[in-house]
Amino acid sequence: MVSAGLEILGLGLCVIGSLLVMVVCGLPMWKVTAFIEANIVVAQTIWDGLWMSCVVQSTGQMQCKVHDSVLALGHDLQAARALTVISCVFGVLGLMVVIAGAQCTNCINDENVKARVVNAGGVIYIISGLFVLVPLCWMANNIISDFYNPQVPPSKKREIGAALYIGWAATALLLIGGALLCCSCPSNGNSGYSAKYAPTKRATPNGTVDYDKRNYV
Repeated sequence: MVSAGLEILGLGLCVIGSLLVMVVCGLPMWKVTAFIEANIVVAQTIWDGLWMSCVVQSTGQMQCKVHDSVLALGHDLQAARALTVISCVFGVLGLMVVIAGAQCTNCINDENVKARVVNAGGVIYIISGLFVLVPLCWMANNIISDFYNPQVPPSKKREIGAALYIGWAATALLLIGGALLCCSCPSNGNSGYSAKYAPTKRATPNGTVDYDKRNYV
């Protein structure tokens, strides 16, 4: 019962984490305009994402443009694209593996095999979290380095966007949920104890010992 509860809790955390990773993959708010020095009051805000860049006017209008060339992007954006998409794929794969081995399903009959399948699904979710953690930290490091680099003009400096914070939360959910799934163990189907009864001895008139034959029926 405890193992089934851990599976449900772990799977729920992993599913939420995978959905957040998909949201982060599509959000353009990986980098946002830094309001420093003369940029305190500006008429527009620039958002940079994996797939597009958006310009938000002070009037509320927003215009987005998809990145034209993949080769023209920086190495961090290219790696972030690939690793984030792989993380999404691993999230879907982990969901199918865990459902196949869950105790509430009948896809696999052997309890030991089901537990190993769920453990494998937990490992897949942990790998998915690591895949999305690498581009998040890489991107954040580049943003912070450029922000404190005096050679970068103020108009080119960016700050950490909301997508990175959501991505870190998704990574935490994937790692915690995957760890809970790795703790899954096979359920014990034999809840009771097997009782063994010794045959009853009975003395006969001639001094020999006779066993009650009702115990063998």
